[in-house]
Amino acid sequence: MTTADQVHVRSVRDEPASGDGHRVLVDRIWPRGVSKEAAALDDWLKDVGPSTELRKWFGHDPERFDEFATKYAQELKGTDAWQQLQQIVADHGRVTLLFGAADREHNQAVVLQDLLTR
Repeated sequence: MTTADQVHVRSVRDEPASGDGHRVLVDRIWPRGVSKEAAALDDWLKDVGPSTELRKWFGHDPERFDEFATKYAQELKGTDAWQQLQQIVADHGRVTLLFGAADREHNQAVVLQDLLTR
């Protein structure tokens, strides 16, 4: 069972920290203004990010977040990308999911953390 202590969420723009563990970018598109060196990634799982259609529909509107989370979970179900993320979490004691969005509370990394730690 994965616990909340194992899966963390941070902005890719935050300074990498020693306690991050395995750092995974969960955006389909590379975040603007962030160099690969500054991101200090261990993995970039593009395909675990929400589809272009879902991302555009959501538009980071907090009022749509709950519906976005439900649709996103349905979109992930049974995909190779979701299974790959679950395996990364199983293989590493601590994982930090990185996102590029400005909103720290309403983004796909928050949804993924919830799904992984349920």
